[in-house]
Amino acid sequence: MCGIVGYVGNKQAKPILLDCLSRLEYRGYDSSGVAVLDDNIKVYKDKVRVGVIQEKCPQLSGTLGVAHTRWATHGPPSLVNAHPHLDCTGRFAVVHNGVITNYQSLRKSLTAEGHKFISETDSEVIPHLIEKYFQDSIEKAVEDAIAMLDGSYSIIVLSEDASKLVVARKNSPLVIGIGDDEMFIASDVPAIISYTSKVIYLEDGDVGEVTRNNVKITRNGEETKRETQHITWGREDVQKAGYEHFMLKEIHEQPRVIRDTLVENDLLSTRLTISKSVESLSIIACGTSYNAGLIGEYIIQELLGIPTITAIGSEFNHRRTLYPGEAIAITQSGETADVLLAMKKLQSAGIKILAITNVQGSTASRIANRTIYIKAGPEVSVAATKSFVAQLIALYQLVLLHPDIDTEIRDQLAVDLQRIPITVEKVFDLEPQIMDYSRYLSEHDSAFFIGRGINYPIALEGALKLKEISYIHAEGYAAGELKHGPFALLYSGVPVIAIVAQDANHDSMVTSIKEIKARNAHVMALVDENDDSLDDLVDVVLKVPHSHSLLSPVVNTVPLQLLAYYTAKLRGCPIDFPRNLAKSVTVE
Repeated sequence: MCGIVGYVGNKQAKPILLDCLSRLEYRGYDSSGVAVLDDNIKVYKDKVRVGVIQEKCPQLSGTLGVAHTRWATHGPPSLVNAHPHLDCTGRFAVVHNGVITNYQSLRKSLTAEGHKFISETDSEVIPHLIEKYFQDSIEKAVEDAIAMLDGSYSIIVLSEDASKLVVARKNSPLVIGIGDDEMFIASDVPAIISYTSKVIYLEDGDVGEVTRNNVKITRNGEETKRETQHITWGREDVQKAGYEHFMLKEIHEQPRVIRDTLVENDLLSTRLTISKSVESLSIIACGTSYNAGLIGEYIIQELLGIPTITAIGSEFNHRRTLYPGEAIAITQSGETADVLLAMKKLQSAGIKILAITNVQGSTASRIANRTIYIKAGPEVSVAATKSFVAQLIALYQLVLLHPDIDTEIRDQLAVDLQRIPITVEKVFDLEPQIMDYSRYLSEHDSAFFIGRGINYPIALEGALKLKEISYIHAEGYAAGELKHGPFALLYSGVPVIAIVAQDANHDSMVTSIKEIKARNAHVMALVDENDDSLDDLVDVVLKVPHSHSLLSPVVNTVPLQLLAYYTAKLRGCPIDFPRNLAKSVTVE
């Protein structure tokens, strides 16, 4: 989950590398570093954020270089564990994203051969292997080195003996940006979008030679071509546009994201349907995408009657039994390691896969039989907001397009879905109330979120958002489950956020709230604007704009995102870059 960048061109490399790297800190930020080729390779790195490197890095002259921002896997954040890593001679510098699972045996054998290691990382074996195999071709040395590696990697190699960079990937993303007499390499497009909109996505097994005016890609020793793709969003999409944090900007972008996803997928409706004859569905996802999958499971079973199970990617990969039918894989980045492994497992079993992702050309889109792009644009904040809502919209459209859905329900939901962007815009009128309640919430170290039916996953998502950016211990529960154990954790004044929709679960939710209030908990109820039934029962009522009950998760999630944001702000937390987390989880 680290961020790596490379540059070869006609300009000074260091400022470009560090500018690109600053846009990748959502992938890790516990340490960073840069290496530039002048007469020899010069490296500056430390256990600091990229901004500090930009301020303190000495002059490094040269038009060829690499850089790295780290999310620690092997060894704690430290100067010696920071990348780039060098071989013993200092002739080869490597930046690496991924995990080398056989690094210990490689390190042992290399040490026996006289190589000296200074870090605790798995990555350091790579430059030492390159040194071992180098004769007169850096490309051949890299190919021989990666043949020894087990696990996952995307690497950029800088050599004193060549005016080019060598790249390779396996189960970890890497993209090449094509400029005018210059080339850019990065883990993700946002790093390089300020410089070019033309990109090439590498595929697993690719090895590339990148000069200032050419890209040569080989696979199994044979030269191959990769399609050049054009990115449709620009530099302004990865800037804060006056907002204090990317998270707040991305929350406020959601009405536009919903409109764009509705329009895009409507144009592609002929290829976005679940097969009419499918006997069951598996939905595979992780984190926030998993919560979206749970809502997808609910509406698919409720409206289409298709047996559906939602599985966490990391758990699915250790199951022996696969359900017949088809599968839906949900991943914002299209590079989530656990989801990709699950997709490959499904693919090998002959199961058709529909991917829902935010990134065109991502690995998930290449594995899948069909792909829905959610049109959320770049999401910089580590906490997912607009991508979650866009995933929900895509799932609703997927169900509405199915030929077996009741026509009356379909027509009603289709009309209400078109109104959702306006409904979400009205939620922002509630920000003063949300800010006010966040003051109460920010003073506590524990909170509960409860819901029933289709809004139970929103309780999970609300708790996830609060815990990941405010560091408040938060749990999401199906409301009926509290009395099966969690009631023991209720105490006077503990915050409980109850999501109450106007649906068949309404009365049961009211009963659960009464039981909670009997334990003196402090309840804030999120209710439809037409619901007055809880006005005298709970401590705080937040009335959200009316929507169809089946679409209420879209509306209800937005105030919970804002609640997490303002609570974290009051607690002084680094909202866009929460500790220990990274945006794109590309390691198992």
